[in-house]
Parts: sequence; C-alpha cells; structure tokens
Amino acid sequence: MAAEEGVVIACHNKDEFDAQMTKAKEAGKVVIVDFTASWCGPCRFIAPVFAEYAKKFPGAVFLKVDVDELKEVAEKYNVEAMPTFLFIKDGAEADKVVGARKDDLQNTIVKHVGATAASASA
Repeated sequence: MAAEEGVVIACHNKDEFDAQMTKAKEAGKVVIVDFTASWCGPCRFIAPVFAEYAKKFPGAVFLKVDVDELKEVAEKYNVEAMPTFLFIKDGAEADKVVGARKDDLQNTIVKHVGATAASASA
C-alpha cells in the first residue's frame, strides 16, 4: 500500500474502485474521492491541487473517478455536480465538498485526516 501513498489513484472500473475502498477500510484510512469529468473546466483547475494534497496527506487514500466512465459509482453516491469530493470513513460517507473550492477542500481534509502533514509543510 505504501507505493500508493501520496498519489491520486484513478479508478477506471467498479472492481478497481471497490478494491481500493476495501483496502482503505482495512487500513483504517479515510478515502477522498474526486468525482470529475473530462469536459469539466473547474475539474481541470482543481486536479493539480488535489494531487498536491495527496502528497501532503499520506494518511488518506485519494481516488479519482470520471463520472462518465463510472456512472454507477457516481449514482451510488448521488453525485450531481462536478467536481464533488466525497470523504468516506469506515465505508460510510462522512463529508462532501462540491465545487473547485480549494480552501474548503483542504479544511475538510484536515478535519478528517488531521493537520500533522499540513502544518509540517506550512
């Protein structure tokens, strides 16, 4: 699992997504899912920020899901706008940030993952 810390993992099918969710739950990690779309301008704006947060907060698992590619996953979590960042703890939805709101996203990550990594780089 260590090789996947600090990176955003793109899930291209439901099996991949489910496997990552199971692994994270077993490891006791918070999962942060970026629901995105190739045609979404704000998604492209926030993607490098999300990747930076993945490096800053190795205590969480960062996943990326294209809503057009994995419609059933987006529907399961009632994702209606992009980008939507979903926070999942112990297999259950814990929080959500809708929109490319960098500060809200970081504050929500700190709330669920902890500020240790953030304060070390600040």
